Amino acid sequence: MRKWTLPSALLLLSLLLLFADQGRKLQANAEADSDELVDPPKVEDKIGAVPNGLSTDSDVAKREAESISKRSLRNNAQKFEFQAEVSRLMDILINSLYSNKDIFLRELISNASDALDKIRFLSLTDKEILGEGDTAKLEIQIKLDKEKKILSIRDRGIGMTKEDLIKNLGTIAKSGTSAFLEKMQSSGDLNLIGQFGVGFYSVYLVADYVEVISKHNDDKQHVWESKADGAFAISEDTWNEPLGRGTEIRLHLRDEAGEYLEEHKLKELVKKYSEFINFPIYLWASKEVDVEVPADEDDESSESSSEEESKDDDAEKSEDEEEKPKTKTVKETTYEWELLNDVKAIWLRNPKEVSEEEYTKFYHTLAKDFGDEKPLAWSHFNAEGDVEFKAVLFVPPKAPHDLYESYYNSNKSNLKLYVRRVFISDEFDELLPKYLSFLKGLVDSDTLPLNVSREMLQQHSSLRTIKKKLIRKALDMIRRIADEDPDESTDKDKKEEVSSDNDEKRGQYAKFWNEFGKSIKLGIIEDATNRNRLAKLLRVETSKSEGKLTSLDQYISRMKSGQKDIFYITGTNKEQLEKSPFLERLRKKNYEVIYFTDPVDEYLMQYLMDYEDKKFQNVSKEGLKIGKDAKAKELKESFKDLTKWWKSALSSENVDDVKISNRLDNTPCVVVTSKFGWSANMERIMQAQTLSDASKQAYMRGKRVLEINPRHPIIKELRERVVKNPEDESVKQTAQLMYQTALFESGFLLNDPKDFASRIYDSVKSSLDISPEATVEEEEEAEEVEAESEAKDGASPDADADAKDEL
Repeated sequence: MRKWTLPSALLLLSLLLLFADQGRKLQANAEADSDELVDPPKVEDKIGAVPNGLSTDSDVAKREAESISKRSLRNNAQKFEFQAEVSRLMDILINSLYSNKDIFLRELISNASDALDKIRFLSLTDKEILGEGDTAKLEIQIKLDKEKKILSIRDRGIGMTKEDLIKNLGTIAKSGTSAFLEKMQSSGDLNLIGQFGVGFYSVYLVADYVEVISKHNDDKQHVWESKADGAFAISEDTWNEPLGRGTEIRLHLRDEAGEYLEEHKLKELVKKYSEFINFPIYLWASKEVDVEVPADEDDESSESSSEEESKDDDAEKSEDEEEKPKTKTVKETTYEWELLNDVKAIWLRNPKEVSEEEYTKFYHTLAKDFGDEKPLAWSHFNAEGDVEFKAVLFVPPKAPHDLYESYYNSNKSNLKLYVRRVFISDEFDELLPKYLSFLKGLVDSDTLPLNVSREMLQQHSSLRTIKKKLIRKALDMIRRIADEDPDESTDKDKKEEVSSDNDEKRGQYAKFWNEFGKSIKLGIIEDATNRNRLAKLLRVETSKSEGKLTSLDQYISRMKSGQKDIFYITGTNKEQLEKSPFLERLRKKNYEVIYFTDPVDEYLMQYLMDYEDKKFQNVSKEGLKIGKDAKAKELKESFKDLTKWWKSALSSENVDDVKISNRLDNTPCVVVTSKFGWSANMERIMQAQTLSDASKQAYMRGKRVLEINPRHPIIKELRERVVKNPEDESVKQTAQLMYQTALFESGFLLNDPKDFASRIYDSVKSSLDISPEATVEEEEEAEEVEAESEAKDGASPDADADAKDEL
């Protein structure tokens, strides 16, 4: 008792002085408690001495202990069933063998940071919303209880109402739930859970019972709780400490998750995942300090004997020490809030002082992408002038799962807007155009007003200036990926020299293009101002690229002398285009042709008319020029009768003309379209549209022209027969069949496939010397009647046997 008498008295005195103005009732309670203070103070007692601690009084602690010991949903709570897909997700997490369970903490901290961002934004127009005292402190606190195996994460963010708890944590499945489940089934990676908006459920990797205590300014304090058994409960909170505002999540950890009750482990995780969170993260951490305590009698005697040895010099000192009580220094464990993330925001630092590792960590925190891959590129810059701002942009290593879903209908943006270090919003679609929405990053402006509504801010003139500079920097960043990629170099010697020193960047642009190439194409369509700069980023496959991507600049550098146009062809796949009859003469003369196989390419080429003074020419359309043919006029005159006769024979097929072709080598004929009409591929794309209107499409279809190969034996023979007898029905049938075959081979859809099939079968009959009058043999109906009677006769013995059994 002697050991603790003095500390107990000191503690009582300090408490009485601190709370004297709170009334006699509090003083009486403190005096009553002092009589029972026999054991050393515990952690819970010391929390009360910290103004912003997770403090509890003795009654609250008792009620908490009773609740925790039961680990069952409270009887007075309102019960709910989890939405089916949420329940399915939780089952997967609970039974998961996923080794990296650390992600739960980063997801909870990320959610807490979002909640703090929201309340800080609202406080710009309503300062009273933050409250006073500790409630106004925007911070995140982590506390652990080893005895009860509880890990708590608390924030003073916006909090959740009862309806918010039901909506966000159970009954209404967000679109991300289904998307994440599909992604996880294909890749088995839980690490992406935060990108789908369902990061909260990662708590069930380590906990078997979870409590969410939340207080919103517009509602009372409520408790959400679940044992992850398909149900959850919500009740008004009358037993926990009043939060003031915000959310506290208590994880009742599984036995195998004991490592998360170690301070060093939590510090390590915060350092790894949440170092760049914009709010302070505190841990209730233990600390050993030296404390002076009364010395024992044995210690006093040993000290007195040592003092007798120095009689004269230390006489005055020994007298003073005799007057003071004898003490000794011992180690004592105390607890205090320790700040874990004291790193200055990256975008406020000099880019030269930020390491590659720090940029990668910041990207992972910002994008909630904690995979092993680092971003493909980043750009960190300060803009000065009329509008001053700082920005960091990142190119992710992979495209989001829903990047092109509802592309024109969604207002999704991946840029966070800050004004003077205060987070404003991540929903501004005015900072970057839609085609660059895949970029991640943030913008911090000192010019924009801080205390206006989001709608007014979107109309602010400074945003247009910021957008213009961001687009330029973004395109420069993407171009730099190509410039630093050895595979993009056209100089072979330089390519080999660079590859040995910079092998890590080899193939990076091809990786970018495979993930985000469609965005560049959409940019060419949408952004006329930057169309030429975007065209330099375009990559294509060609008839000479051997399966590798090539740029338009590289194509132009390989063009034949005298070639004025850039040749290209569109279709469904590369293999089909390689066999296209439109390329026969071009290949023979060693021209290079670009292959466009993406549906968006048809729209792209309607906007990209030229590049570096070179016109684009679709080789499946009219106007193709491949040198000069000395016999062109002679051939045209020689086949004049055939082309005129054929055009009249196809009058019902909407054929605009029949001409001599300069693009064919082995094929007798093809069908081309007019220069400004739809190609065959475009017609097929438009007909596949869900809401397409066939009547309106007729105006956009190009005029069809049948081009014939004057050197092909079939065409020569057809000319001879037409000269002999233009009215020969068999010749007309042959001409019709050839046109339909050319239409099909050229990529068009046949209006009457049945008619085409019938002509093929007639041709087969002719080749087999079968008479055109021959018909299909009729099936005899008598056989079918006879078979039915036999079946009845066969079934009668069984029927008789059944009747006998019944009798």
